[in-house]
Amino acid sequence: MALENTSADGLSAATSTDASTGQGSLVDAPAFRNVPHNIEAEQALLGAILVNNEAQDRVSSFLQAEHFFEPIHGRIYEIAGKLIQSGKQATPITLRTFFESEEDIGDITVPQYIARLAANATSIINAADYGQTVHDLAVRRQLITVGEDLVNVAYDSPVDFPPARQIEEAEQRLYGLAEVGKYGQGFDSFGNALIEAVAMAGAAYERDGGLSGIASGLRDLDKQMGGLQQSDLIVLAGRPSMGKTSLATNIAFNVANARAKALAENPDADPDDPKLDGANVGFFSLEMSSEQLATRILAEQAQVSSEKIRRGMITEDEFRRLRVTSEQLSRLPLFIDQTGGINIAQLAARARRLKRQHGLGFIVVDYLQLLAGSSRTSGQGRVQEITEITTGLKALAKELAVPVMALSQLSRQVENREDKRPQLSDLRESGSIEQDADVVMFVYREEYYLERAQPREGSPEHLEWQTRMNEVYQVAEAIVGKQRHGPVGTVRLHFEGQYTRFSDLAQNDHIPEQHY
Repeated sequence: MALENTSADGLSAATSTDASTGQGSLVDAPAFRNVPHNIEAEQALLGAILVNNEAQDRVSSFLQAEHFFEPIHGRIYEIAGKLIQSGKQATPITLRTFFESEEDIGDITVPQYIARLAANATSIINAADYGQTVHDLAVRRQLITVGEDLVNVAYDSPVDFPPARQIEEAEQRLYGLAEVGKYGQGFDSFGNALIEAVAMAGAAYERDGGLSGIASGLRDLDKQMGGLQQSDLIVLAGRPSMGKTSLATNIAFNVANARAKALAENPDADPDDPKLDGANVGFFSLEMSSEQLATRILAEQAQVSSEKIRRGMITEDEFRRLRVTSEQLSRLPLFIDQTGGINIAQLAARARRLKRQHGLGFIVVDYLQLLAGSSRTSGQGRVQEITEITTGLKALAKELAVPVMALSQLSRQVENREDKRPQLSDLRESGSIEQDADVVMFVYREEYYLERAQPREGSPEHLEWQTRMNEVYQVAEAIVGKQRHGPVGTVRLHFEGQYTRFSDLAQNDHIPEQHY
């Protein structure tokens, strides 16, 4: 054991046997260095806890047993904490039975050592400071471990572990250390929560449209949802060809475009100011390439058919519109990640990086079923894997305080019903998706199904079919099937199929006066 008696009162101090040789380093390094630790702080903290168990409450929210440098200190802290949590007293006497078989520390037993910790304890006033010192030194030791692992793997990297993956893994570990203690701080007073609520209401009052969340750019949808709310997981689902990706790209463009305009009008404003309209957008396109996605958005905004763009069948006027529109779109704070086959941990790491480097206010994932879970859940079935993915997306939304919109496919059972409007039970692996999502929204276009059920021309049914087609032509429905913070209902939108563009549907009372 690394403890030895050095103090006059017999209380043990410690010396470390850990060392870093510095071999292979590109810079000169001492041949022997102790890793960061402070045995006296550990002893003072444990002594304070043993004298007054209330000291444990001051550090339990951030300090764990593994943060102690000396293993015996970690065990004392862990067992004392369990006793206190169970409503019992943690004293040298109650701890004695748990350490009677432990190896002696020099010339004293562990129970005797615990008694000396209590006997030499000072006031609990500094317990939190001692705990923070122990915690910070543990983080520094973890940084050393990450650095050593990074060097060792870089020297002898396996064939199936490319540098990009090594950077990603190291970045994820470093971010985990950086965020320790930032979230999960325990209870917050209701007064502080009220301050946040009033601040949100104030931001909504000052923001155009009076929305508490980020405006989607679709008037009636924003009225239904109050905008895209921070920390919400929004699942946008639909059958193929209903327009899920189109609606998601339209909203992503609207959000990014609103932020670009706000920053142009307020060049000195903080890019992350919540009072500004819009937000920086991160779009994870797991299905389409960034070029395909850019082409789709360009076609939507320039009102040129994407099919004509791909085939080169555009006129001079259309090409001029494309060029002007592309210059405007190039300034949008819209960032696309086209990597396919990534898992939820990799997606989270990339979102965090984007938030640090450029700011991030809205995330779109297209689409959920193309994400992978960890290797731990991949062998437990797809349902368990989807559960991990939806839980991870919801956790990411809360961690970064941004709305996350994840697209999802619907099962084929929709096609077997006469009324093909989707419902919650149609979600694939619906249990976890329905449970974790704050908002579940479906895209439905009756026009799509009517086109494929056209009766024979001249038949009695054809006139009825034609009447119904006129009613639903270029009309889409955004069906809010679940909303944790508001009502459910259906919002009718205008859909231009050739441009795959959603917009507000003109209401009868909003149609301009016509002159003949």
